[in-house]
Amino acid sequence: MSWKNSFSDKRFSIEFIITIILTIILLIYFPIFLDYVESRPGVVLPDPILNSFQSVDVTWLTFIIIYLSVFIGFISFSRDPRQVLFAIQTYSLMIIFRGIAMYLTPFAAPEKILPLNDPFVQSIGSGTILTQDLFFSGHTATLFLIFLIEKNKWLKSLFLFLTIAVAICVLIQQVHYSIDVFAAPFFAYTSYSVLKIFKNKFNL
Repeated sequence: MSWKNSFSDKRFSIEFIITIILTIILLIYFPIFLDYVESRPGVVLPDPILNSFQSVDVTWLTFIIIYLSVFIGFISFSRDPRQVLFAIQTYSLMIIFRGIAMYLTPFAAPEKILPLNDPFVQSIGSGTILTQDLFFSGHTATLFLIFLIEKNKWLKSLFLFLTIAVAICVLIQQVHYSIDVFAAPFFAYTSYSVLKIFKNKFNL
């Protein structure tokens, strides 16, 4: 269905506008929450996987993969307005889950961390390089979410590969504990499933 036809549906138009407004509010207040997470004391976790090697800075590779994936995903989703709406809603729900998870898990950064300078997070936040936004890995979860939403089989396989690549990168740089990365796909899948069940139940 085209964008023009989709917005001719009053129900879709209202849902889309409400989604955009709520997502903007969420993106405004989430960085404030991240500053709180960054300022509180946390616990350093024993991590046998991270302890087995020295951290390596792969920042540029990580962000090339992330932003390339987001760009390809956006181009792919943009052909279907309802898929775009679903992607925005699922991502927003995942952010809420991540906020709850971080609040309940006051972790300190891994000892050998090489901070990941995320230009997007810094641009919407205070500019502070975050090191304690740990459980769960937002970058890994986001790419896995794109994998789940994508319908094209070839792109779906590509996004799964890129999700694994980003997961490896954040571990190599030790910006996350192993548990942060391993848990990310489960939270992404939960967000995806909850929203899909909700939409099916209310025929949205």
